[in-house]
Parts: sequence; structure tokens; C-alpha cells
Amino acid sequence: MANIKSAHKRIRQTIKRTEHNRYYRTRIKTITKKVEAAVEAGNYEEALNAWKVANKKFQSFVNKGILKKNTAARKISRLHKLVKSLEKTEA
Repeated sequence: MANIKSAHKRIRQTIKRTEHNRYYRTRIKTITKKVEAAVEAGNYEEALNAWKVANKKFQSFVNKGILKKNTAARKISRLHKLVKSLEKTEA
């Protein structure tokens, strides 16, 4: 265990930051899984709505500095590609 005051503070900050990051990492995975589950089920409308929610959430994460812009764009693009593939099979 650290004996220096600044080291104690660093430990506290790390714990707090880890919880914060874990929360958002879990949210991102959950949002992604909802879109993937809707695509897997073959429900285009549900998949499209889930994708719209994902798009909005990822953009808000970018504004908050949680995700980088290109990372969010990549994730949104891949999810949209899944939803579009479902649209082609239905048409």
C-alpha cells in the first residue's frame, strides 16, 4: 500500500475512473447487442429503431468525450450495415 498522500489520491482516482469506464463500456455493448439481436430475429423495424437509438447514444458519447469520433462512426457504420443487410433480404 502506498504511503504517500498523492499515491493514495491516485488510487482513489483510478477506482473512480475504472467504475466510470466500466459503466460506459457495458452500455456500449448492450446497445450494440440490442441491434444485433433484432437483426438476428429478422425484425427490420425493431432493428432500425434500435440502430437509431444506438446512433443517438454513440453521438452523445462522442460529445461527452467517452468515445472518439471515428470509433463511434465505425460502430454505427457496422451496425447500419447489419440492418441494411436485413432490409435486402426482406425486399
